[in-house]
Amino acid sequence: MAHDGCGIDGVERVLSEAGIEATGFDVLADGINLMVAVSTPGDRYLLRRPNKLRDTDLFNDLEREYRLLKRLEATEIPAPEPVAFRGGEDPVLVTTYLEGETVPLGSGLPEGFRTPEGRRAVARDLIDVLADVHRLETEPFEDVCERQTPRTQVEHATTRLDRATAVTGRKFADLRTVGDRLRETAPDERETTLVHGDFRPGNVLLDDRRGITGVIDWETAMLGDPRTELGYLLLRWRDDGDPVPSLDGIDTRYPDSEAVRDLRESNEAGLAPFTGREGSPDRSELIARYEERTGIAVENDRYYRAHAAFMLAAVWADLHRYRVEAGEDSDREPYIEYMTRVAEGIAGDGRGGRDG
Repeated sequence: MAHDGCGIDGVERVLSEAGIEATGFDVLADGINLMVAVSTPGDRYLLRRPNKLRDTDLFNDLEREYRLLKRLEATEIPAPEPVAFRGGEDPVLVTTYLEGETVPLGSGLPEGFRTPEGRRAVARDLIDVLADVHRLETEPFEDVCERQTPRTQVEHATTRLDRATAVTGRKFADLRTVGDRLRETAPDERETTLVHGDFRPGNVLLDDRRGITGVIDWETAMLGDPRTELGYLLLRWRDDGDPVPSLDGIDTRYPDSEAVRDLRESNEAGLAPFTGREGSPDRSELIARYEERTGIAVENDRYYRAHAAFMLAAVWADLHRYRVEAGEDSDREPYIEYMTRVAEGIAGDGRGGRDG
């Protein structure tokens, strides 16, 4: 079955070999990966095909992701089950299709969770599932996941900034300063666990009746310090008294930008608006729950949240580099500057200057 314009021609053989009779395709996303829902007379499946950007060192290749998912089958983690894989120059991964809604950056929760009790349940479930990932034995994943300390993560991100500078001419000076401080003050690593690498509400599926039904997008999984991932989740939380980054300069450099409008909303409501509303626990409650479930002590959570903001800004710089290199329009610069200021504020800098 051909499907004009969505890049999924030629997958019928993969599906057929897996015993899947495809009756229709629905393109869900076409970014880092092409993701297509596959309809059949019975169940639905998800087809993933990597796009060019996934070739960077930030991501595991599709075969590694397939092997990781195979190992997760023996655990209680709600991850998609791998059904079929084709390697080679045009790899394809087919998994089970999990029902549920994600919560992208800046978005509200699905309707069924928009109560104090619903918000509290989502927050606790996020911590509980993250803790379950970090409690897994690491041995089954040692041949499919690279080990990265907080310091090596910063070093790899700095290399990506170098590539972005070479293509775009942007020096990312303030962001590099944050990275230098994080590298110099990186804590000693005491525990090593499986780390999803991108654990956030946007990569978790929520169902009104069942809560969390799946953790998706394991392409950045590694073995590392679990606190970096907790910090990445808590970066989205807004507690009373948290510093709010200034938009001075950003709004004048990018007038009439939709990105600036988004950033104003982020300043008003937070990166994950539900976290600042009635019922949602604060960060100290979530950290205590995480420590209780994992036995891992979390000290200096500010470091890990600043680390998360730096890493996210570096990823956005890489996306900006990719679009510029491809001759496409990019709206990433305001977001990079903003997240740099978030990192500075968490780390205690708060200068809020131009990240040129």
